[in-house]
Amino acid sequence: MASYEEVKDVPKHPEVYLIDVRNRDELKQTGSIPASLNIPLGELEQALKMNDDAFKKQYGRQKPGKNSKIIFSCRSGNRTIEAEKKAKELGFTNAVMYKGSWQDWAKREGLPN
Repeated sequence: MASYEEVKDVPKHPEVYLIDVRNRDELKQTGSIPASLNIPLGELEQALKMNDDAFKKQYGRQKPGKNSKIIFSCRSGNRTIEAEKKAKELGFTNAVMYKGSWQDWAKREGLPN
């Protein structure tokens, strides 16, 4: 499980992937955590199965490797459970969830949630 401090440090660590699995309309309402990549939960399995070129074209970033650190975020932490499970089933062994997700981030950053 990732902590707020780890998530806050992600911009300093480009090798770490912070994937927000909320729907795009949710992000428009609240904003997103800096350095996060939006892959809605419904697209996650397909995205993680893409080849490297297709992933980069779709999401603007190299696809994470099987051993890459991946932190999943959502609104309150519930969808991250499913995202972590799905990623691990696909062989991404270093996938973790940010338990408080956007609600924890917004509270600590003084943002509306």
